[in-house]
Amino acid sequence: MARALSEDLRSRVLKASDDGMSARQAAARFGVGVSSAIRWIARAKIGELAPRPQGRRRGSRLDDYADFIVGMIEERKDITLNEMVERLEAERSMRIGRSASSDWLRGHGWTFKTYGPPRWQVGCVRLCSVVHKRIRRSVSMTAELGL
Repeated sequence: MARALSEDLRSRVLKASDDGMSARQAAARFGVGVSSAIRWIARAKIGELAPRPQGRRRGSRLDDYADFIVGMIEERKDITLNEMVERLEAERSMRIGRSASSDWLRGHGWTFKTYGPPRWQVGCVRLCSVVHKRIRRSVSMTAELGL
């Protein structure tokens, strides 16, 4: 993704527009894209002078249900993603997929431990897929060796 152009350049395009220059003329004069100049001028008219943040939006629909999700985990440590999704839909009318809920949990530091007694933990960096691969690899090697 390209970097945002400087705010100084943006302000010069906006000042030229205020002085009577068209958006296309200002874009040509300062070497910016016509669509960028048009967009900057339109946003300036509604009072939005600063550039918008770039990148993926960080919010999730599950953020509003964080307390409920943590409560489900604390209530029953071995709850599955499927059960979480079903309870969210039944009790909070929130429809979401397993992978979205898994991504949200991992993004907030929750991982499911597959060794020992199954349980949810906070603050662990290890991803579930890595653990599953190691377990599958050791099971397949054990089967090959006939142990």
